[in-house]
Amino acid sequence: MSRELAERLRAQGVHSLLVQFADLHGAAKGKLVPVEHLDAVLETGAGFAGPSIWGTGLPRTGPRAEYFARGDAATVQPLPWWPGVARIVGDGFVDGRPFDACPRQVLRRALARLASHGLTMQTGIEPEFFLLRRDADGRWRPADDADRLDKPSYDLKSLPRQAGFLRALHEALAAAGLDVLQLDHEDAHGQYEVNFAHDDALASCDHLMYFKLAAHALAEARGMVFSMMPKPFADQPGSGMHVHVSLWRDTRAADDMLPHFIAGVLAHAGALAAVAAPTVNSYKRLTVGKSLSGTTWAPAYVAHGPNNRTALVRTLPSRFEWRLPDASANPYLATATLVAAGLDGIERRLDPGPGTDDDLFALTPAAIQELGIGPLPQNLAAACDALEADDVVLEALGPTLASEFLRLKRDEALQHARHVSAWELERYAAAF
Repeated sequence: MSRELAERLRAQGVHSLLVQFADLHGAAKGKLVPVEHLDAVLETGAGFAGPSIWGTGLPRTGPRAEYFARGDAATVQPLPWWPGVARIVGDGFVDGRPFDACPRQVLRRALARLASHGLTMQTGIEPEFFLLRRDADGRWRPADDADRLDKPSYDLKSLPRQAGFLRALHEALAAAGLDVLQLDHEDAHGQYEVNFAHDDALASCDHLMYFKLAAHALAEARGMVFSMMPKPFADQPGSGMHVHVSLWRDTRAADDMLPHFIAGVLAHAGALAAVAAPTVNSYKRLTVGKSLSGTTWAPAYVAHGPNNRTALVRTLPSRFEWRLPDASANPYLATATLVAAGLDGIERRLDPGPGTDDDLFALTPAAIQELGIGPLPQNLAAACDALEADDVVLEALGPTLASEFLRLKRDEALQHARHVSAWELERYAAAF
């Protein structure tokens, strides 16, 4: 098979493989390998210094110091914006065995557990993103200076000005076999969204990583910065990465399992927040109370409801939309922990309780409390506390990755807490 694949790649003009994997933060990492060494990539993997990768916890010496990204032949795809190069997604291996802290291996484990219940999962991921640039003073701004409407959702003045980038992005995604359903201007200045058709959960995460590679490269070529920062501007809505989820038994939707699965997602919402909203900036998006942006679609409360975009889980026929994840989430880890939470709901036959059709953004905190609906964690430190107390989600991550994740994220929260911001200086420097 590798010989046939290599011949096909050479016929397409491919001379190098980009062996790509994701680190703990969901950033794409990798190296170029000549296509002549495809066999080694498929059999052993491309080698990396393990301690140089965020989240591995690997030592500097010995056989476990080496991290190998072993290529998955099903993921090979030429990169239209990088002539002669094809991406291949790698699974992490250490000392000849699947590496427990590789995010893709974490998701493989979760999906294997799901399969043991006779189920598979399909997801459709909807990433939102900003196109940014720095102004003459070094401050971040939307790349399009004319993108200034008070309510820019679905703006057909700004959208055509980015037609070149959006068309190139669409063509790159379509060339990889991704079915792009739509592209639109979102609720913030300089913000856009792309929707893909649903696919196998692992493939959807691979697609999301390909999307990020393409968008970064195509934006940079046009003098812009592609950003998946959750909330770059305090007075503008943030970027979510909503996930549409369906369960299947062979070719039939397993609708009978969805309520229990949703109940598990709600029961573990606090711990899931640490993984699906993994930065200090994430919690500028998930705010209880009035938003500075004046408009938001980010959930703040742990609830579900029929076609209710103000709830954490929006229920739809034969599927649900998980609205917690933001654009900074590692898709493999977010999906793996979602599966673990949902399976806990299935195994314990949890009941999600009645859904709500209330506009939760319009209710007072007291009214929401009367409904028995609790809030999500309101900062990264609180989310880490919830994660550390949740054995189900910790087990899904595995001991190595869970330990590294909590260490890095608690350090991030501490650095943020100790940082003195420009806002603080303006408010306090001459106040007392």
